[in-house]
Amino acid sequence: MTDPTRIQPSELDQLPDRDPEETAEWQASLDAVTEAAGPHRAAYLMRRTLERAEGAGLALPKLLETDYVNTIPTAAEPGYGFDGDEEMEAKITAWNRWNAAAMVSRGSKYGVGGHIATFASAAWLYETGFNHFFRGKESPEAPGSGDQLYIQGHASPGIYARAFLDGRLTEAHLDKFRQESGGDGLPSYPHPRRLPWLWEFPTVSMGLGPLSAIYQARFNRYLTNRNIKDVSNSHVWAFLGDGEMDEPESTAALALAAREGLDNLTFVINCNLQRLDGPVRANFKIVQELEAQFRGAGWNVVKSLWGTAWDELFQLDTTGALVRRLREVPDAQFQTYATRDAAYIREHFFGSEPALVQLGSVLSDDKILECFHLSRGGHESRKVYAAYKAALAHKGAPTVILAQTVKGFTLGKGFESKNANHQMKKLSVDEFKGMRDLLGLPIPDSAFADGQVPYGHPGADSAEVRYLTERRAALGGPAPARRTHALAPLPAPADKSFAAFDKGSGTQSVATTMAFVRLMKDLIRDKETGRRWVPIVPDEARTFGMESLFPSLGIYSPKGQTYEPVDRDQLMYYREAKDGQILNEGITEAGSMADFIAASTAYSTHGEAMIPFYIFYSMFGWQRTADQMWQLGDQLGRGFLVGATAGRTTLTGEGLQHADGHSPVIAATNPAALTYDPAFAYEVAAIVKDGLRRMYGEAAPGEDPNVFYYLTVYNEPMPQPAKPAGVDEGILKGLYRFKEGAGAAADAPRTQLLASGTAIHWALKAQELLAAEWGVNADVWSATSWTELRRDALAADEALLRGEERVPYIRQALADAPGPVLAVSDYMRQVPDQIAQWVEQDYSSLGADGFGLSDTREAARRHFGVDAESIVVAALAQLARRGEVPASAVKEARERYGL
Repeated sequence: MTDPTRIQPSELDQLPDRDPEETAEWQASLDAVTEAAGPHRAAYLMRRTLERAEGAGLALPKLLETDYVNTIPTAAEPGYGFDGDEEMEAKITAWNRWNAAAMVSRGSKYGVGGHIATFASAAWLYETGFNHFFRGKESPEAPGSGDQLYIQGHASPGIYARAFLDGRLTEAHLDKFRQESGGDGLPSYPHPRRLPWLWEFPTVSMGLGPLSAIYQARFNRYLTNRNIKDVSNSHVWAFLGDGEMDEPESTAALALAAREGLDNLTFVINCNLQRLDGPVRANFKIVQELEAQFRGAGWNVVKSLWGTAWDELFQLDTTGALVRRLREVPDAQFQTYATRDAAYIREHFFGSEPALVQLGSVLSDDKILECFHLSRGGHESRKVYAAYKAALAHKGAPTVILAQTVKGFTLGKGFESKNANHQMKKLSVDEFKGMRDLLGLPIPDSAFADGQVPYGHPGADSAEVRYLTERRAALGGPAPARRTHALAPLPAPADKSFAAFDKGSGTQSVATTMAFVRLMKDLIRDKETGRRWVPIVPDEARTFGMESLFPSLGIYSPKGQTYEPVDRDQLMYYREAKDGQILNEGITEAGSMADFIAASTAYSTHGEAMIPFYIFYSMFGWQRTADQMWQLGDQLGRGFLVGATAGRTTLTGEGLQHADGHSPVIAATNPAALTYDPAFAYEVAAIVKDGLRRMYGEAAPGEDPNVFYYLTVYNEPMPQPAKPAGVDEGILKGLYRFKEGAGAAADAPRTQLLASGTAIHWALKAQELLAAEWGVNADVWSATSWTELRRDALAADEALLRGEERVPYIRQALADAPGPVLAVSDYMRQVPDQIAQWVEQDYSSLGADGFGLSDTREAARRHFGVDAESIVVAALAQLARRGEVPASAVKEARERYGL
């Protein structure tokens, strides 16, 4: 007989075997068991042996997949010390199920919709946590922080229902579900900006919740290790759907969580086997797939699949046939079992082999239906409690709980396990009465007299509400809950940090990227606020000139530095430290944004104001992670996003993939983003100074501090001019006159050149050419923010509709500026064209539209028609149309400059 281990070469072949005879005996024993007791018995013994080896601390690779059974056996559950009143908790859960369904059904008459089935499947996953695990903000173990709860977005009706039961919401609130325009409605999904006292984390852009949860848990460790605040007792709970795990962001940072040993993190994945329109893995098993994925990444995996009704079946399974059958049945077929009668299940599940036929013969139809229709680990409080307890007890790695449920559970045959249940928004009165009877709720038929389903409440002084309130009080107050802490404004850094840029750089050429980094170095040295800065860089810190921060601030690592860096003998060596300040994430813009979101909201989550700045290739920011930047605005985050190596023509040689010509367009769509395209170092300093005041200091009346700043900075070294007097207001509002035109006759034609970012240097050269060669005076304006100019103008238009007289700032600034206006940018024309409708003069624009390309800066600018000579021709064309210069001048200029 051929030795099966020798069919393929093994990696063990290259290792010396000190006792080949002993090895052969072990292999022979396995062959003997296989032949005598069958392969399933041999596999069981091998599993037991590996389990014993792991328990003994032997270094062996772990299995990536286990049997399709619960991780925690029923016999071990009482040992976890369940201390609640199961009957009372069942009553509370029933009220929550009812009100969640009633809220959505009542709202359906207005056409606003809602989702019922998700919470119906996950009710016990939440209720068990609220009664026993989730710490509130007043918890003495995690004061001011509590636990962080990432609620699955489609389960929001259940959370509202619980807030109604505990008195935080009224019937009037529930009747305003998805009706927010009046100002007192409930948002469809978790949304801090719309309901800031309840929701901490927006999670319905699926995939962002799990990614953010990982980096929140990581940032908690960062705060603790840097001695900002001890939040070691805060736990992060992320509630997710099995279908949601298909989003690439959902699993993007699993290895990070395991690598850093984030045992302060638990994923709870509601495995109801359905996504929005059908099975998650119709022909496969999503639970097994997720188990392998998480185990492979280094997570602790707890499966809670079967309820107690299955215990008898597993005890009768002496041959292992039941477990084998459970592993081979695909999810879509198991979903079908949850809707079919006992005869169908006997034929199609138990009829697959003689051992199962025999097992099925001793089970009653009622027992079969109980198991296949009702009994799931995610629907039993003790199973969920045991899983949560095990997650908290596990140290050294994060835990994922895979809890199997039935989507639409308790909503009746029309909902349970149906592919369409995600889109089903209401139950009929008869269906509600059936649900009432199933849940055992004391709601009389008379309550349905008008054909409207009633809300249910046991009473403010009922045993249920007292129990709920007592449990939450013991855990530190209501949850979920977001707090706006009464934080003292951070002291403003010394003016010298900002004023250092006012005098300019003289003859030295400095890129605005380098100016920003120099400013950050000074601000981080500030004794009062320096420790609160959180520098975030995805990779290539040296590209941005940040390597000098490595040895002084240290790169955060929970393990410190366990190696000697190769550049240790250099001045700017690579230093990692447990209390390091820099978050150097590697090549992950998504991870860096998740870092930024956690840091930018620490003022609320933990009552600690942190000042993150995240610097990145501008092309790889908004284009890649705009969804997270929207999440940042939703979550009321504060901080500085910095798009470095900005613009379409400044990054020489890199080409289309690196040439950013549109990030300000995307940024302009985000109401929370204040977008600036500064041209000079002193503008960068003025914008950062005002950002610190607005977000962390004393915001002016009417100013929203819950904003973030997006600055584009360039890698093109240029001499930095001194700051002119009286330009601060213009810098912040978006426009000021930098250099008045002169050189031509006083009565010469005049034009206005508006330029942002690096484009101002082309405009200044064009100003010289227009005066010297064409007798035209051109004023050059620095347009620091086209978007802020537009927003101010929109606000002025809205004021006029209310009967208020208000002139947009752009019109005020250009009121006495004669001649046409030509706007120039290193971005597509859509960026400066944001203000076109409010400019009363003749308006035209130049920009770098189209795809980027690899070449020198000069060649690229000529290609896009934004260089100085192109500006001259465009300006002459405007003046020619007005009859202020001869038309021949345009043709002559084109020929002279080779355009």
